[in-house]
Amino acid sequence: MNSLFKALNDPTRREILELLKEKDLTAGEIADQFNISKPSISHHLDLLRQAGLVVSVKEGQFIYYSLNTTVMDEMLKWIISLQSPKK
Repeated sequence: MNSLFKALNDPTRREILELLKEKDLTAGEIADQFNISKPSISHHLDLLRQAGLVVSVKEGQFIYYSLNTTVMDEMLKWIISLQSPKK
């Protein structure tokens, strides 16, 4: 859970998740949307992958990234479980 919150703490990583909400993208396509280096984007993608927020699939010479909503569903269930019962 710590890696999940660490990944969500960065605005660039949140923006990457927003992009992937629309469609699967390659690292290059993601990098084209930002004014930072490709190695920096790769680092952000690696942290998102470690947190389970994105999955990657290699197709030929490209790696496609897609959103993994299962992890977000689990996090939301956990947050909801923290609510105190209504009186």
